[in-house]
Amino acid sequence: MPKTKQFTITLENRPGALAEIARTLGSAKVNILALLGTAQGSGGSAELIVDDSRRAKKALDKAKVTYVETAAEEHELPNKPGALAEYLGKLASRGINLDSICATVSKGGKKAVVVHRAAAAEHRAAPAA
Repeated sequence: MPKTKQFTITLENRPGALAEIARTLGSAKVNILALLGTAQGSGGSAELIVDDSRRAKKALDKAKVTYVETAAEEHELPNKPGALAEYLGKLASRGINLDSICATVSKGGKKAVVVHRAAAAEHRAAPAA
């Protein structure tokens, strides 16, 4: 179960707010691998997985962007109906409650990628994919 870092950034809900974050990371040669963004009223948040968390922290700090860095896990699943349900069922059977999850697959891809963050107090080892 590959470990990764997730950055959660609180943003204003306005045009260009997320573009500024993407530009900051892109200028630092940090590639965004996964992104989940939500807006609620005048605010919102972006959860990011990047290819180089050390470089991302340096770039975000330099730009004075406030973020929370947390441990997350990344898994590959077969790209077929029911694979996600089976995996999530294994997590649930171990009492793992998820704080966030993002899943994606490229068109025609054979594997799906799932990134999740478990509730800290209930985090246990995730099952093999």
